[in-house]
Amino acid sequence: MKMLFKQRFFSWLDSYDIYGEDGQTLFTVEGKLSWGHKLEIYNSAREYMGRIQEEVFTFLPRFRMYVGEDYIGDICKEFTFFRPAFTLECNGWQIQGDFLEWDYSITDGQGNDVAKVSKQIWNWTDTYTIEVYDPVNALFSLMIVLAIDAAKCSDGK
Repeated sequence: MKMLFKQRFFSWLDSYDIYGEDGQTLFTVEGKLSWGHKLEIYNSAREYMGRIQEEVFTFLPRFRMYVGEDYIGDICKEFTFFRPAFTLECNGWQIQGDFLEWDYSITDGQGNDVAKVSKQIWNWTDTYTIEVYDPVNALFSLMIVLAIDAAKCSDGK
């Protein structure tokens, strides 16, 4: 399953549309006014699916993830010099990014691919392609990409 994650061009707060391969909207992400990033995720029927919320008084960006109102874990940016690294404290999944912070691999605890993320560089807004190998993991994979993009924004990139 492939998803196209595209930030809206005119938006005061972070706002994204996520499309499937057929061009249909799968998810809508709306930024909410809060201290730090707060992004709520809705499905195509406008039903609330979950959110990610930045913790504000931390040395490096850290995001809490919720499915519905249930807390499911954290994603934290690690301090590194050459290669972006994030710790995912949930599901036993791991995230590995490339040097330029454009491509990421998400794997499970056994090293099996869960998703691949690629940033498209020649667009007016942030645009990512997310290839999810099992559609059951689509929402959780999207939350990870949202947190990575928000962490880059917090870093001023």
